[in-house]
Amino acid sequence: MSVKSIRTKSPKVRSRTDWKRLRQAKDKDIDYTDIPATDNAFWAAAEILMPQAKTHLSVRFDKDIVDWFKRQGPGYQTRMNAVLRAYMQSQLGKE
Repeated sequence: MSVKSIRTKSPKVRSRTDWKRLRQAKDKDIDYTDIPATDNAFWAAAEILMPQAKTHLSVRFDKDIVDWFKRQGPGYQTRMNAVLRAYMQSQLGKE
């Protein structure tokens, strides 16, 4: 699904961000005091993880379930996948 299709299908939510002020801000105006600096030790254990390939399939869910996930905003299918994954992982030790 393209970014354009995601944006056009998701509900219109008015942003409370002052985008004009942010666009005019200079880098020197950004307060980084709450963000710790990183060093080589921080990145030593970093790994690049590629996302798993998804399988395209057609499924049927109850309307109220889909509506609830959609109300949470963009990415509802990813969240549905995460819920199914959490259930799967909880069951793996029971087999």
